[in-house]
Amino acid sequence: MVTVVALLALFGLGSCFALLGSISVKLIPRLGIDSGKFGSLISSFFFSAVIASLIVGVLLDSIGFGPVAIAGFVLVTLVIFLLARGKTYGAVMGAAVLLGFAAMALNTAGNTMAPIVLFGGENPAAASNLGNVFFGLGLFLTPLVTSYLFRRTTYENSVSALAILMLVGAILALFADYPETTGGFSLGQAVSLLAEPAVLVAAFVLFAYMSLETSFSNWLPPYGKDVIKSAGSTMTEDEADASAARLLTYFAVGMMAGRLISSQIPGLTEIGDWFIAGAAAISLLIIIGMIATKSLTMSRVFAALGGLFFAPIFPTTVGVTFSKFTPEIYGSVFGIIFAVGLFGAVIIPKAIGNMARGSSVQKSLRLLIPMAAILIILAILL
Repeated sequence: MVTVVALLALFGLGSCFALLGSISVKLIPRLGIDSGKFGSLISSFFFSAVIASLIVGVLLDSIGFGPVAIAGFVLVTLVIFLLARGKTYGAVMGAAVLLGFAAMALNTAGNTMAPIVLFGGENPAAASNLGNVFFGLGLFLTPLVTSYLFRRTTYENSVSALAILMLVGAILALFADYPETTGGFSLGQAVSLLAEPAVLVAAFVLFAYMSLETSFSNWLPPYGKDVIKSAGSTMTEDEADASAARLLTYFAVGMMAGRLISSQIPGLTEIGDWFIAGAAAISLLIIIGMIATKSLTMSRVFAALGGLFFAPIFPTTVGVTFSKFTPEIYGSVFGIIFAVGLFGAVIIPKAIGNMARGSSVQKSLRLLIPMAAILIILAILL
């Protein structure tokens, strides 16, 4: 049961990361906001997640996996209903802030349990990749379900339907038998981990990486609409919205495939640094292609390839870092590196939104080029 809960937590995390992007094509006109204000919603989500990541990491090491996992499932269910019913920018902003705490509870529980319960704890990088296949599944199903439902029912009903699986996760989490934690880990001890070179380098790797992934997760649908316009498509508005939202689906499928493939590589933990650098180099070329293309078909290909080569970077970084520490402090190590990584998610997607005001989301993706280049260098240092 605990393995199921760990995988469902990672699935829920994927849903959280895709949620705002999946509903963006309906939410923006519903609230009467522009791309800059939508970018502020994304930044608020990730800024609250920065704070939550540090808090939840220490809490997990202190009180155990169960309470954190249960709280995450319950809170994300509440947030989904708030997003479904909220009709003002302030209400949706409040839901976005709460989403950061819900996501980090699921994130910390899932990503610290997976390396312990999968592969007998013997290959953390491979276990983290396999667990995060379910992150990709959440990232895949969320836009797919919303794209389908938006054409058949109201916005409120479409978004509310996403809460069902989160309720299932909460019920299962109540009855799982979790690995024990030593307890009593303090904030002071967590802060001392900042002096560890492995923690610092991993944190900055995730900063660069999450700038890329979260920009894709939240801006792919608006990017898709830009490509549709430049291609001179005759789609109706609803057809264009659905087509653009499906780019997240292609991205998620690529991500699931990439992580599943990576989880089968023997000794991935030992070669993780060069593996990450190679994936980052290919990702750089994909971003350049996305900026240049005027083809809807190629935008789909690039979205899928982006998922494929982004896929192993995050879980491999986590696994390589965990291999240098003992499991009883995984929560705090993860909380620190993920919190630093989230600053990339706070800054870069918002910057893309600001730049897109006077241009387009497609052209604004050029902000991701230096982040991909930095990631290559940091991965080698890891």
